[in-house]
Amino acid sequence: MLKTEDNELLVRVGPRTPMGELMRLYWLPFLRSDDIAANGQPYQVRLLGEDLVAFRDSSGRVGLVDHACPHRGAPLVFGRNEDGGLRCIYHGWKFSADGCCHETPAEPANSTMCDRIHLKSYPVRERNSMLWAYMGPDTTPPELPSMEWNMVPAENVHVSMRIQECNWLQALEGEIDSAHAAILHGRADASGSINQWKQAADLAPTFEVAEHNGGVHIASRRKLDGNRNYIRVNQFLMPFWTLVPPFSGYPELSGHAWVPIDDEHTLCVMFSYSPDKPLPEKARRLFAHGLNGRETGHASENVFIPKPLTTPYHTYWTKYSRETSYGFSPELARTYNAGFPGLWLQDAACQSGVSAIYDRTQETLGVSDSGIARTRRVLLQTTKDLQANGTRPLSATDSSALLVRAISITVPEGADWVAHGSEYMRAEPGKGLGYEP
Repeated sequence: MLKTEDNELLVRVGPRTPMGELMRLYWLPFLRSDDIAANGQPYQVRLLGEDLVAFRDSSGRVGLVDHACPHRGAPLVFGRNEDGGLRCIYHGWKFSADGCCHETPAEPANSTMCDRIHLKSYPVRERNSMLWAYMGPDTTPPELPSMEWNMVPAENVHVSMRIQECNWLQALEGEIDSAHAAILHGRADASGSINQWKQAADLAPTFEVAEHNGGVHIASRRKLDGNRNYIRVNQFLMPFWTLVPPFSGYPELSGHAWVPIDDEHTLCVMFSYSPDKPLPEKARRLFAHGLNGRETGHASENVFIPKPLTTPYHTYWTKYSRETSYGFSPELARTYNAGFPGLWLQDAACQSGVSAIYDRTQETLGVSDSGIARTRRVLLQTTKDLQANGTRPLSATDSSALLVRAISITVPEGADWVAHGSEYMRAEPGKGLGYEP
């Protein structure tokens, strides 16, 4: 368990909080490119506790600016996006994507107010249909992170986004926990697909953890027949990335960015991709529409319930929450170990179902939580080092530190999985897995 003060340090992400300051050293994926159109409606965003609006001007440039006009606080989500800038509907003040004020129509013609007004704005970059924001202190931001999923051709990747009503760390810890998969996502009868998974052959694996420049390798070692071990290596990458190994029959690489919206809400950006070839059309359909009413790891297009424009991320809220019991059904529970209509709902219910911020002083960790414990230590130490002496993690300045893959390999019993897997764990767009998962 964690001490109260350490739990608070990890979960609070707003302005001037230690974890918020660490997060601000990194680029944050925050919208898909097609969420905002040139001269289209501004989009309400909240990141790290700050309310913002995103818009694309007539030249295609994307702005991410304060949600309130600095004149009298009118909401800029209702602004007119026209002629190279965003115009407040209250008094017509107009701002460009970089926050500069260009017009104050109700002021005298010789007024110099525009020269003194600047709307808070953050740099935005666009790569492969994803928008990234930098909210940090540097005038010249670092390079975009070398995340393999966002560097492969569009036909190789599927990206989905949704809101989860819990703190970012609760969601992240669920994905680096390899012990839960064969149990939470299993079936209640003996004929289910869980029996096809190698994880089910050994429900009590041993866990081995190793730090690296980008984060933490979290390996689970399971016994197989013939003096062999099945090794699954999940990845935690600074500051909020997780990568999940492929399965036999499901060779796509996948993972999440668990981007903090505020202390109690998380933007879950999920990606599934092939580094060297297009995703099969069948996989794309499955991710986009689910199968027979069940969800995959991706939120399907069927689950969203649009909110008002003034709600941050109004297009990414789903019908599943604590209030709707995440779709729990006693009928489903007769077939599945967890009676929810799909994979991500099983995870979300466990991560979010008790409270938005869980009191970690009440938990009881076991050996299967080794990766979670180490990840917390890394985050705590990194945050404290930044606060104490300004030391920044290498991953905040060296984009190549995140060129990592999660892997699932079979090795001789007792073999060093780091040595056997080092080549496979190096990400390189265009390079295949190199092994059979």
